[in-house]
Amino acid sequence: MELYTFFVNFFRQGGVFLYPIALVFAVGVAIAIERFIYLTKETIGNRSLWDDLVPYLQSGNFKAAVARISDSSASIGTVLKYGMARIQSARRRDDIEKAMEEGMLEIIPRLEKRTHYLSTLANVGMLMGLLGTVIGLISAFAAVATANPAEKASLLAASISVAMNNTASGLVVAITLLLANMFLETKTTRLIDSLEIASVKFLNAVTERTAGEGPAPATPAPRGASPRMA
Repeated sequence: MELYTFFVNFFRQGGVFLYPIALVFAVGVAIAIERFIYLTKETIGNRSLWDDLVPYLQSGNFKAAVARISDSSASIGTVLKYGMARIQSARRRDDIEKAMEEGMLEIIPRLEKRTHYLSTLANVGMLMGLLGTVIGLISAFAAVATANPAEKASLLAASISVAMNNTASGLVVAITLLLANMFLETKTTRLIDSLEIASVKFLNAVTERTAGEGPAPATPAPRGASPRMA
């Protein structure tokens, strides 16, 4: 109850600029929560899909791997799906790698979506707090200049309270959203790195499996033909 009373008095004494600052903070927190849930789901889905694919890749059962990928909506499945589609027609490892890079170009924007808004909202919230501070100080000096001597102290205190509340609100919004932005960017980078590692392991598995099959057997020379000496 005391905390509720504190916030009510804080908004009453902070002036009108606290409301748009609170709106910026609410939007930023909503984006941070949505991105955290999305990235966490992607991380769990990627780990589960990769654990299922490893036995198929080690045994060279690419048909079963394709079937497992088709049933998954994880981002790693999208990347590997591009590589699987090029295994039959690709002549070199680079062809499969380029196909998977195309899949990465499709996935990365989805992983980084809306995260950069947090730093922008943090700056907007801080600047709005500074604007509220300046407006409060202007009101303080204007009130002191025209008020009676007996009322100057109370008017000055009220205006300074408005200014300080706006400063505190802007700093809280900026610090919170910047920390959320840093955390989500780290989580996104870690997820992208895991996708790249999985892509390399997939390419190695495909290359090793292809090399293990060995070259095609040589056609026997016609009867009576003499071998050519080097």
